[in-house]
Amino acid sequence: MRADLTGRTVVVTGASGGIGRATVREFARRGARIGLVARGRDGLEAAAREVRELGGEALVAPADVADPAAVTAAADAVERAFGPLDVWVNVAFASVFAQFTDISPEEYRRVTEVSYLGYVNGTREALSRMLPRDRGTVVQVGSALGERSIPLQSAYCGAKHAVNGFTSSVRTELMHRGSGVRITVVQMPAVNTPQFSWVLSRLPHHPQPVPPIYQPEVAARAVVYAAAHPRRKQFYVGASTVATVLGNRVAAGLLDRYLARTGYGSQQTEEPGSPDSRQGNLWEPLDRSGGRDFGAHGAFDERAHERSPQAGVARHPGTALAAVAAAGVAVGVAVAGRRRS
Repeated sequence: MRADLTGRTVVVTGASGGIGRATVREFARRGARIGLVARGRDGLEAAAREVRELGGEALVAPADVADPAAVTAAADAVERAFGPLDVWVNVAFASVFAQFTDISPEEYRRVTEVSYLGYVNGTREALSRMLPRDRGTVVQVGSALGERSIPLQSAYCGAKHAVNGFTSSVRTELMHRGSGVRITVVQMPAVNTPQFSWVLSRLPHHPQPVPPIYQPEVAARAVVYAAAHPRRKQFYVGASTVATVLGNRVAAGLLDRYLARTGYGSQQTEEPGSPDSRQGNLWEPLDRSGGRDFGAHGAFDERAHERSPQAGVARHPGTALAAVAAAGVAVGVAVAGRRRS
């Protein structure tokens, strides 16, 4: 997919690192004018340089998405620079790797304010500008964990579930209005991003994504495709995402027991947890100053896939339906087999 987005005005939250950073690059390759929103200025400035090198235009707009006024100010700045908003992509999040009983009320609130209410704030701001013009697209970067929760990430899973419910409600309201504005969700698999090095962690070992792991460029290509083809309500990236969603629908109880046994070990490497991961970026960005740019990739390049055949299949609904059905059967058989073993 090589959608021409020349001259389109795009906002990406969480643009300084991970999926957001890779998504910014994909939009830049297609000639978009991009508002870069995140808390840390170092990562944003580095992202802006990449956008310009790739032929796009960039505006750095530092903001904490948990603050509605800051989101409004960022959107105002982008439209003053580039004109009416065409696409808004919500990516920014925060998380804590810990058992629920080890997360303080303040930490839980903060994750919810960023990872859920940040999407609410961004969507509200986008719609306030798109609805009067009767055009525009909002893309929510979701997660398989918004369909099937796992241990040690209760705050993040809860926020992603909330994003799904919130987005479905807004979509039906747009349909009721007969609006030309679209909203869609791209459900992601485990992705090799820097979050596993900067997220607040109370685990005894270094956090890791649950394999199979995909590179952030896989996620970014799906986001840009969804922005150009927003009529579908959801896009699933990675066969593991499809299997997770369907497995939860056909064998949720078995998955509960399976994750209770395996979910702790699968989310940790053998390396002891580092002081940086325990400090985390929950309250302050780690790239606030000093030239710390974390980029798009995390520490798992050697284990991450650069392609997702399923993501290509998902662009063709008829073929995707057959793939989904096959995945559902496979999940049921696999889970049942693990239970017997």
